[in-house]
Amino acid sequence: MGQHLMKGNEAVIHGALLGGATHYFGYPITPASEIAHAAAELFPRCGRHFLQAECEVSSISMLYGAAAAGARAITGTSGPGLSLMAEGLSYLSGSELPCVVVDVQRAGPGLGYIWPEQADYNFVVHGAGHGSHSGIVLAPNSAQEMCDCAYRAFELAERYRCTVFILADAYVGQMMEPVELPREVRHNPRKDWALYGDTGSRGNLITSIYLKMEELEAQNLKLQEKYRQMEQEIVDWEEIETADADYLFVAYGITSRICHSALLELRAKGIRAGMLRPKTLFPFPSLRLKELAGQVEKIIAAEMSSGQMVRDVRLAVAGEAPVELYNWMGGRIPSTDEIVGRLENDIAGKAR
Repeated sequence: MGQHLMKGNEAVIHGALLGGATHYFGYPITPASEIAHAAAELFPRCGRHFLQAECEVSSISMLYGAAAAGARAITGTSGPGLSLMAEGLSYLSGSELPCVVVDVQRAGPGLGYIWPEQADYNFVVHGAGHGSHSGIVLAPNSAQEMCDCAYRAFELAERYRCTVFILADAYVGQMMEPVELPREVRHNPRKDWALYGDTGSRGNLITSIYLKMEELEAQNLKLQEKYRQMEQEIVDWEEIETADADYLFVAYGITSRICHSALLELRAKGIRAGMLRPKTLFPFPSLRLKELAGQVEKIIAAEMSSGQMVRDVRLAVAGEAPVELYNWMGGRIPSTDEIVGRLENDIAGKAR
């Protein structure tokens, strides 16, 4: 307990264990490898179970089996590994099994490289795998929040019987920062729907196959209603200097920290900038963003991708304010000066 200096990738394992995680299955992949390394060390020390799978297809299948048996199971990966997990992620959603998946995004497509990027947004936020399904997507921007997200992830996963994704980027995963660990240790409760191989769970059934169209449609309608319920109950965000903002940044992960520094510099120059940082990417804070759109001159979606989150921003704003994309790709990280200068140039160009 107390405060410790650690990487975000290590903090997520501390948070998961204190949050009641019982099993870790995974395969190391840069820049997420420290997650597996920390799990290999800490899970057995805590009397929990760690297994390095032979590949990501196996690890996500192991999550399915453990979650069906009532375990609190977690894995960590990056983009190429997440792609291999796509089928299993859809099976988890179809069977309504709670689990936690940490994605530390790297530059792509293909093998790309280990530099940070935010281009897994579409994959994770808009349905990882086939079929009409989603999961809760938490977006930490610090090592502390990596710990905090993992600590609460299993309670969210079990409340809604879904996958909870922790969508980080290589910077957040690799940065070493002070982390205050939770003081209360949570435990894994017995679930009335799980398969324990005993008399009490003999009548339970875990499946994602439905042989009648009417039954499959009913299951899909049930899932969609659950996702709408999430939008009412757990959508989360942070606002910085939004009360009088003329220019509103929307950013998550490491980009939000750079935008925070930029808006402070802009305000020192008399330019009233603010920021909305989504802490949940699914559900997305659409209603609050639309409210803010009515009071600002322009919204800037800042992200390290070709422009994936910006689509959700534009849908939320619905024409209430112009939305511009500031983006970077290939692992390139924007500087504070770059963001400040770009907005100043935009304002000067508009004045001309």
